[in-house]
Amino acid sequence: MMRIFQALSALALSLSITVPLRAQEPTPAPAPPEHQHDMSGMEGHDMKNMKGMKDMPGMEHMHEMPGMLGSYSMSRETSGTAWQPDSTPHTGVHTEWNGWHLMTHGFANLIYDRQGGPRGDTKTFSENMLMGMATRPLGSGRLGLRAMLSAEPGTLGREGYPLLLQTGETANGVTPLVDHQHPHDLFMELAATWSVPLGAADDHSSVFIYAGLPGEPALGPATYMHRFSGVDNPEAPLGHHWLDSTHVTFGVATLGWIHDGFKLEGSIFTGREPDQNRNDIESPKMDSWSVRLTLNPTPDWSFQVSRGHLHSPEQLEPEIDVDRTTASAVLNRPLAAGNWQTTFAWGRNDRNPGRSTNSFLLESAATLGERNTLFGRVERQENDELAGHGTGRTFDVGKLSLGYIWDGVRMASFRGGLGVLGSVALVPRELKGDYGDTPFSWMGFLRVKI
Repeated sequence: MMRIFQALSALALSLSITVPLRAQEPTPAPAPPEHQHDMSGMEGHDMKNMKGMKDMPGMEHMHEMPGMLGSYSMSRETSGTAWQPDSTPHTGVHTEWNGWHLMTHGFANLIYDRQGGPRGDTKTFSENMLMGMATRPLGSGRLGLRAMLSAEPGTLGREGYPLLLQTGETANGVTPLVDHQHPHDLFMELAATWSVPLGAADDHSSVFIYAGLPGEPALGPATYMHRFSGVDNPEAPLGHHWLDSTHVTFGVATLGWIHDGFKLEGSIFTGREPDQNRNDIESPKMDSWSVRLTLNPTPDWSFQVSRGHLHSPEQLEPEIDVDRTTASAVLNRPLAAGNWQTTFAWGRNDRNPGRSTNSFLLESAATLGERNTLFGRVERQENDELAGHGTGRTFDVGKLSLGYIWDGVRMASFRGGLGVLGSVALVPRELKGDYGDTPFSWMGFLRVKI
């Protein structure tokens, strides 16, 4: 088994080395007919949007790489087995080799972080991710391989980065992280999929299996690092541990059925979140479950509802299980010279034993021309894990953030630029002594992205 994991982890690294070479290669041949979109039913603005997106810089391959799970374009697929609207731009470097469709995608941000108020702190760090994907026909179906790596165990350190009102996981196995965002693991995903079409080619139905160590179960919306509305925001959402914290799960198997824009899937997985040892591969327990229903009724919309039972997710509270419920809606609108996406998401954690808490998120991002990106996020949540108050009360807290990126360097699928983000934390009267009155925080950052 370790050889399989090593091969998958090498996939992302080997693909990253080929980026400068592949970016200059001729456009690959179109996908076979069975993997292309049926455009006959698209009328009016939908057809115009699809044409406009293919004319955008770096979008020329977005509809050529077939999806791993069904007979649609890769533009629908995102983290794990989650979906996004079909019209979402699918960036990265795409190529073909010996029957394989290959894609490399990633980013790195060098960030100066200054969190305000009495509990604020400053830090300079890098958050980053590199992902490689490969797919080809296998027998009567399609094989897919995914590898995702992060250097954050070294570039962030165990304590992560300062982020007011953020909670979840631990830095040292003893103390919970509060007002800090934890780093991601070195191995974020090492997974394989196999999908098989059902019925005639025009039936657009398939069944699939997904397995990862680590991987992502069918629970929650697309992870914030992979959805267009959130990927350019250097801050993790406060609702990460209500919505998508299971995106790095050490042991997951998912079985799903797809028909057109409808997907029903279920997973068994390890409920415990990653521990403070971020460079290893943890042993799978497969003690939790989830189910998710996703609907893409048009190219611009994606909806999901999901429910999961997480056995002992927190290392410091092993006696507590969590039942998590999520719902989300994503609207993507191609623009004449860019793209605009908005996500609304709700997550609820029901602890057993313990309280039930909710988290709400509304975020949006727009690319305007080749060099400008605007993004923002509004959150409101009930949190009972804040410093000094975790044993007795739940507090309603929130955050408003707004940011901008100017990409001064654009070469094929590569971009590099400067960004700034400002945010205001919203706390109740009882917490103003700890946090201050609407503390202001900001980040300045350099970013590269493919």
